[in-house]
Amino acid sequence: MADRGSYGGYGQYGGAGRPMTEQVKGMLPDKGPSASQALTVATLFPLGGFLLVLSGLLLAGTVVGLALATPVFLLFSPVLVPAALTIGMAVTGFLTSGALGLGGLSSLTVLANTARQAFQKTPDYVEQARRRMAEAAAAAGHKTQQAGQAIQSRAQEAGAGGGAATTAGGGTTRASS
Repeated sequence: MADRGSYGGYGQYGGAGRPMTEQVKGMLPDKGPSASQALTVATLFPLGGFLLVLSGLLLAGTVVGLALATPVFLLFSPVLVPAALTIGMAVTGFLTSGALGLGGLSSLTVLANTARQAFQKTPDYVEQARRRMAEAAAAAGHKTQQAGQAIQSRAQEAGAGGGAATTAGGGTTRASS
């Protein structure tokens, strides 16, 4: 009750005894969007906008076409046939417009999920490649060290043997003087 103000409210402190600013900060994310999220939005936003604009243009074209074709239908045929054709074209136009808009939004969603998964998997591949390269470098260093020791031991044997030379087959021959 000590943290209540004179109006019966909680004042600077919320119900949990923490300052209100800490409670609000607790509801917000700790950091902004990642680079992959920003790149995904920057890439997919124009595509979605383009598909939605295309959907709107198709809707406008349907309405204009109906406005222009309706008087022609009414003048050159009985009343029921043009009315049925007009209604059918209107329904087709509205359904096509909605389908294009829905297709644009769903393709944006699929593309965003694919891009997000690709960016999340990339560090694993990079880390695996880095680990394999380190192992290959260590193995090459080990083989190089073994080869150096083998050459050094052969050189010492040749020097200690007093004129023995190593042949290509690995055997030794005595030099005759």
